[in-house]
Amino acid sequence: MSEVTPDLILKQLTRRWKATRRLTKALKIDSGQLRRLLKKMEEEGLIEARKVGGQLEWRLVKGEAKRISQIRKEPKAFKEEQKTPDQIRVDMQGLGQNLYRTLSKGEFPEIELPSRSTGNIRFDQELGQYVLAGKTVTRSTRNVGQIRSFSQLVWVMRFLKELLSEGKSSTLRDIYYQSFGYGVKFGQQSESDTTITDVEAKLKTPRESFRVFPEERAAIYGDLTIEYTAPPKYAGKRVNCTDHPDGLMIGPYLTSAKFIGCKAKKVIAIESGGMFTRFVEDGVHETQNALLIHTAGQAPRSVRRTIRRLRYELNLPTFLFVDADPWGAHIAMVIISGSASAAHLRGLATPDAVWMGVWASDIQRYDLPSDAFTDTDKKRTQDLLKDPRYQTKFWQRELKLFLKNERKAEQQAFSRYGLSYVTEEYLPQKFKEIEKLQSQGLI
Repeated sequence: MSEVTPDLILKQLTRRWKATRRLTKALKIDSGQLRRLLKKMEEEGLIEARKVGGQLEWRLVKGEAKRISQIRKEPKAFKEEQKTPDQIRVDMQGLGQNLYRTLSKGEFPEIELPSRSTGNIRFDQELGQYVLAGKTVTRSTRNVGQIRSFSQLVWVMRFLKELLSEGKSSTLRDIYYQSFGYGVKFGQQSESDTTITDVEAKLKTPRESFRVFPEERAAIYGDLTIEYTAPPKYAGKRVNCTDHPDGLMIGPYLTSAKFIGCKAKKVIAIESGGMFTRFVEDGVHETQNALLIHTAGQAPRSVRRTIRRLRYELNLPTFLFVDADPWGAHIAMVIISGSASAAHLRGLATPDAVWMGVWASDIQRYDLPSDAFTDTDKKRTQDLLKDPRYQTKFWQRELKLFLKNERKAEQQAFSRYGLSYVTEEYLPQKFKEIEKLQSQGLI
């Protein structure tokens, strides 16, 4: 007999009714065990039952069917998001040809872009993330005040096309300094970063596909085997994420690598490097059967995309462990629901990831060393309370508790009870608490 697990059953069920006897035959498992597990899954709200001719039939509830459907579609959707260098070059060339034709007619060239203003950003409840509405803006050389930004936009696209042609990568910082050599004047790096984002929005292509990356510091550790697809020297090479004690850097090549084999059952994303190292040293990847990810503070896109891939390609639930303050809470929420600044892109959010702590209530429950809220902390928390992403009872409860107690704490505060207390005591207790809250529909 095979071991009975919820995942085995969920893979067999759809929104169509299936009799218990058919499930027993398909799974080749003990019918008594199967019935007990089916009943438990029904109580948890994953499946529903009906009786036909004295026989029980089962199917997925609508919400669970939708979730599983999304998981199954995601690998295909992820591939569709990734344009090849040739496709990107064709898109850029088409834009350039339009500008050339306009100039040859003696007319003022212009470029229409999706508006990324706050008025054109809305929160999509179904997707669980921010998206752009339909407004556009136009950069035109007819307007003297727009000539500078128009020229910057065209130069950035030219530079990105060069990168692709030469098969090279660059960083956001590199591009800012490269502009000096071409006489393109950006006041500061944030200005060139914004221009690159405009190109993303125009071509509906993330900067990573242009081979432009930020400085990476994030890492992953655990029993996951990957196969690199690039650069050519490493294509086909396989590496296990336990091969290096500091973990493997989540850079551009790991982000696009194939997932070959994984024994982990969950992902734990950790805000601070010190706590990530503690988890590795204490063998949390083994005791919790988890992949450990260091987000390096606010998770860069490479981390968010990797977490999303792990969720949808390998069906690994994600748990987010951050500091107990509004800034840590926001780090978790950006992984869950994305950010307004990246509303023009999809594929960066993991809507069912769970903020596992440190919660405001944990500061009280564990009597953690804490610091007083500053005025900035208070304002930030008040802003989050109004944000559409934070409107569930659970999030509202914890944010209001921050304001009520006006205290914040770091992940390392658990060290008052010993260096390994957080991994040996807090984590097991927290996972049980989360399981209970999930069964009650509170998380």
